[in-house]
Amino acid sequence: MDLSTSYLGMTLRTPLVPSASPLSGDLDNIKRMEDAGAAAVVLYSLFEEQLTRDRFELHHHLTQGTESFAEALTYFPEPTEFHLGPEAYLNHIRKAKDAVDIPIIASLNGASIGGWTSYAQQMQQAGADALELNVYHIPTDLEQTAAAVEQTYLDILQAVKAVVSIPVALKTGPFFSNMASMARRLDHAGADALVLFNRFYQPDIDLEALEVRPHVLLSTPQALRLPLTWIGILHGRIRADLAATSGIHDPPDVLKLLMVGANVTMLCSVLLERGIDHLRVLEQGVREWMAAHEYVSVRQMQGSMSQINCADSSAFERAHYVSSLHSYKLA
Repeated sequence: MDLSTSYLGMTLRTPLVPSASPLSGDLDNIKRMEDAGAAAVVLYSLFEEQLTRDRFELHHHLTQGTESFAEALTYFPEPTEFHLGPEAYLNHIRKAKDAVDIPIIASLNGASIGGWTSYAQQMQQAGADALELNVYHIPTDLEQTAAAVEQTYLDILQAVKAVVSIPVALKTGPFFSNMASMARRLDHAGADALVLFNRFYQPDIDLEALEVRPHVLLSTPQALRLPLTWIGILHGRIRADLAATSGIHDPPDVLKLLMVGANVTMLCSVLLERGIDHLRVLEQGVREWMAAHEYVSVRQMQGSMSQINCADSSAFERAHYVSSLHSYKLA
């Protein structure tokens, strides 16, 4: 049985890829992921704020004794908020490449061009097989237009593509007025893959302390429906590969995403909850289902249930929304 798939120009043994998470900050964990069957690993993200802080630290040493840096100390995140600094991250790429045989995908997380291009080059030089640009942008400027927001994504992608030769994936959220059009524009701008979707972590309020605090919620299987819908719509309509992320917990989740056209399925929350060895459970479950339903390869099923290949294409559109509401039965 052939579980291989193609992603970012690379042939992967299976479509199971651990996505960016704290797990990949530890070299032993990356080795365990490979042993458990991971086809590639996306490293923990290097954040734009780290690059900014790195430059301000240099400025601090050059201007020590002046008052120019005082406010910056209260504005930029403390070093302890990040897993790895810029130089340590590059060394981590090198060590990971030496330690395992599977592809290592570096990750940059931010919302502006900033120092991304310089570090993208350095990540390539450190040995990364590909880059994942995680654009985490929540517009709050009332004067900023939708067109300007979309252009930010295109500018970041094109700036990085101009300075590296390795494949580049763009991880984005779904919040565009026309996701289909935006996907096509990113495709035309050179994205080698789209990772669908980024999860925006909303803050919570501590009612006792009367403070706004970050609150990370791991994904649940219900989150699967959003990437499943859009991958099903986009498969066969754009050139870029499609990676599914969020809500993937069990073998049926992997199978469904492959059927709508995903090249790979990316795993984070489930590995944090159930451990790295859950990769073995997922692979075994996929193999067993394929054998029971007489599939000989992953490629045979990829896209078979996408909108472009589905007899009922309205299942991905408004017509199915209406019929779903009318078919619901009250208990």
